[in-house]
Amino acid sequence: MTSLRKLLAAGIVVGALGTGAALRSGSTIAEAAPSAMTDASIPDVAERVVDSVVNISTTSVEKGPAAYDPFFTDPDSPWYGLEPTGRKSMSKGSGVIVSASGRILTNAHVVKGATDITVTLHDGTDFDAKVIGSDPKADLAVLQLEGKLPKLKPVAFGDSNALRLGEVVLAVGDPFGVGKSVTMGIVSAKGRSGMNIEDYEDFIQTDAAINPGNSGGALVNLRGELVGINTAIASPNRGYAGIGFAIPTNMARPIMEMLIKDGKVSRGYLGVNIATVTTQLAKHQKLPATRGAVVAGVQPGSPAHRAGLLDGDVIVAIDGAEIRSSDVLKNTIAMRKPGSSVELQVVRPSGTSTVKVKLAQLPEDDSVTPRRRR
Repeated sequence: MTSLRKLLAAGIVVGALGTGAALRSGSTIAEAAPSAMTDASIPDVAERVVDSVVNISTTSVEKGPAAYDPFFTDPDSPWYGLEPTGRKSMSKGSGVIVSASGRILTNAHVVKGATDITVTLHDGTDFDAKVIGSDPKADLAVLQLEGKLPKLKPVAFGDSNALRLGEVVLAVGDPFGVGKSVTMGIVSAKGRSGMNIEDYEDFIQTDAAINPGNSGGALVNLRGELVGINTAIASPNRGYAGIGFAIPTNMARPIMEMLIKDGKVSRGYLGVNIATVTTQLAKHQKLPATRGAVVAGVQPGSPAHRAGLLDGDVIVAIDGAEIRSSDVLKNTIAMRKPGSSVELQVVRPSGTSTVKVKLAQLPEDDSVTPRRRR
């Protein structure tokens, strides 16, 4: 099995598995009423949702390389040897109002490193905001507006799992800082992963125009329900190319609720290296199954090690749900709480067996450098 380890050395490390179970935070979050909500006209939806999306302006301090700070590096300068105070950098993004009490859901990269955060509502009024919690691994953050707030219009959450290919969706945000804008497209694909944008990827792909400044904005269906948080694009020139990505609400909402409750996200930990089984890989490595996620390394002392998982095991189901790829396994474990148990259906040369694993808590790490964000 040494060759399998080498072949899959760049495979997914399933230590970073899990966002924890959904934790309902009470009535502060807007709920959709499916039985009462039906598809509406595009203008009706756009006019109803646009006031629930905000503009986010941030200020951060950046320290440049010493070579670019002659006042502090020139021995003849009176500031020689002192620490540079840094340069102020400003950026803009978008966010979505999710509670009447002033909670805002956005991307983590929109507020990363921010020393000051200003949120502009639909009527042009500005409010300071603070970060309640941030999860860079899924690129989500929750803000709280400060001060005496007007009556807000939180958006209702929808079921992103219910989206269909070709379904019309609207993207709302502030592209290029031109002001609040609504664009229309369709759901081009679901469950997009392997894009190397975030640690955890289960993107909705859409051709609704998403550009710089749209980050953290809303993707809504024709019932006016939030189904995604616009996050990134695939583009050769940083502009709209018809391929945009949004974090689905069924992934974003549990993370948001944990950030509100605990200020952080606790993730489950399995402790294996995995890769997707393909026909070619199965034939080359003589694997016992032609689909699923193959184990290409077990971390010593991990839950997987204690449960008896082995190199070459092919995981084909978890708690009865079929696993067709390593990303599906990763995202499925991602919804399990540390300390909970899962049942893995494993195929070995000797046959199929069920392995019960009690997940631990993921150690902190920073394994992904996000890119192509909007």
